[in-house]
Amino acid sequence: MRQRKLGQQGLQVSRLGLGCMGMSEFYGTADENESIASLQHALDLGINFFDTADMYGPFTNERLLGKVLHDRRDEVIIATKFGVQRNEQGKYLGINGRPDYVRAACEASLQRLGVEHIDLYFQHRVDPHVPIEDTVGAMAELVQAGKVRYLGLSEAGAHTIRRAHRVHPISALQTEYSLWSRDIESEILPTLRELGIGFVAYSPLGRGFLTGQIKRFDDLAPDDFRRQVPRFQGENFQKNLELVARVTTIANSKGIAPSQIALAWVLAKGDDIVPIPGTTRRKHLEENVAALEAELSITEIASLEEVMPPDIAAGTRYSEASMRGLNL
Repeated sequence: MRQRKLGQQGLQVSRLGLGCMGMSEFYGTADENESIASLQHALDLGINFFDTADMYGPFTNERLLGKVLHDRRDEVIIATKFGVQRNEQGKYLGINGRPDYVRAACEASLQRLGVEHIDLYFQHRVDPHVPIEDTVGAMAELVQAGKVRYLGLSEAGAHTIRRAHRVHPISALQTEYSLWSRDIESEILPTLRELGIGFVAYSPLGRGFLTGQIKRFDDLAPDDFRRQVPRFQGENFQKNLELVARVTTIANSKGIAPSQIALAWVLAKGDDIVPIPGTTRRKHLEENVAALEAELSITEIASLEEVMPPDIAAGTRYSEASMRGLNL
């Protein structure tokens, strides 16, 4: 599998990564055995970039990756995150970017992953009560200590990215990006390219909606967090189904699945972008990898962007309270 650069500090990863969150939480009950098989199969298919976070589970997702990837450490680029603080029972304790917490969170992640260093360490959300210079300063100390190789931010605003990058080079920003979440294109993406920072696109399949497999609200498990997301509720759900139908029509004309054309579009938006679709099943993993062969013409890209312009999706991508914590 071909590689893509993230940032200017030497980090290279597979063109397609794997988001591991759903293997532990949020999208209904996962099958751990199938998740383990999917992680191993991803490596066999050439994927070497795995994304997790301490709060997924909480804590169990990092342990799962550590269990599976430990024997193949030299093949793997592990990205994990800190900053959304939860306790062992799963209760949310808030956003924490204090330097002492950065150091403690890193040590805990290293132990759970069973590794000596984290390849790419993200601040999961910006702490509005702690200057970004203080947080990134503590992250930079982890690099100097050899516990972290590269630094990243998640869902940060352009001004914060600039301030952080002045403290220590940022290799990647991670934010949601897909055909129905294109808000980064106006300011964030130009800022990243000006500074030479790579971009990791999470939820490139619109949290599964762009696959065309979710047709009714009741297709979501009772404990699926998407039930709380405005885009999946009420009239928004029906309006967004119409958008997926338009994407499906274009995909059918090309002879590929809607998920594959959605991934191909993200991949076509720049060699500095690495999508990390999440899946818990080998079948879907293989389908996602096949999207790497789906080259889109200028006309096909234009057709997709005509039916899915920025801000076309009905409803916000998180709850109102969660949206307030983005792009700080």
